[in-house]
Amino acid sequence: MKIGGVYFFTDDGPDPVEFAQAAESYQFESLFLPEHTHFPLSRRTPYPAAYGGGELPTFYLHTLDQIVTLSMIAARTSTLTLGTGICLLAQHDAISKAKELATLDYLSDGRLIAGVGFGWNQDEAEAHGVVWKNRFGIIRDKVKVMQALWTQDEASFEGTHASLAPSWSWPKPKQVGGPKIYLGGAGPTTMRHAAQWADTWYVVPPPDDPTLEKSIPKFWEIVDEVGRDRSTIGIAVASAPPDPAVLERYVAQGVERAALWINPASSPSEGMANLESVAKVLAEFSG
Repeated sequence: MKIGGVYFFTDDGPDPVEFAQAAESYQFESLFLPEHTHFPLSRRTPYPAAYGGGELPTFYLHTLDQIVTLSMIAARTSTLTLGTGICLLAQHDAISKAKELATLDYLSDGRLIAGVGFGWNQDEAEAHGVVWKNRFGIIRDKVKVMQALWTQDEASFEGTHASLAPSWSWPKPKQVGGPKIYLGGAGPTTMRHAAQWADTWYVVPPPDDPTLEKSIPKFWEIVDEVGRDRSTIGIAVASAPPDPAVLERYVAQGVERAALWINPASSPSEGMANLESVAKVLAEFSG
């Protein structure tokens, strides 16, 4: 199982390039960056219990732009796999996002994983014009648009929520077929969508199932139900607890990658210290 990290970079935390270079030196295989554009003051959407519940952590309000930050990191690292973990794709134009991700993959020599997700903040999504109840189909169709642009010289796609008239677009991603699509989240709806069209289910462990020993068997049942060959889809863990015992349970269940949760910090020194602390867990597990 490959071990990476996930970190919320903010304007008051560690320098992203220094952090990523340190992660690479600690032998982290990948680094995933979440995304939020803004938070309307209405705050009608409660902070999910799955993420801790209660008050919204302040790091959400200070998050750096995902693609700009990944681009800076890509330019100053050489082995680190780069992940959008996750991109709130419903909030973006699919053609522009396809160009961004293709360019990032091309310039980073094929190091990108394209994680997408349905999101949890209805206020944020609706500010972008997203019809909340349609977000599942919107993201599915936008992924199909991106994949058409990545793989077809004369690209086209006809969907319910997003379509593409025959078009040219280059560069193509360095990875043949384009970056892998990781679909982030948990629960039966996300499981079903992942089973139908994602390359990998990027599961956030539910509070009542941190080792995923209840969730993973349910996922495979859904994969079988939709008629997908199990060998064509993987499982990765988002915001995995930095606990060797839990990681061993993931390995036993065939998880392909775990992105360890690294606590965000409001100072550069604290952020680097949090990375070093999780790196010790990585060393213990890998050793």
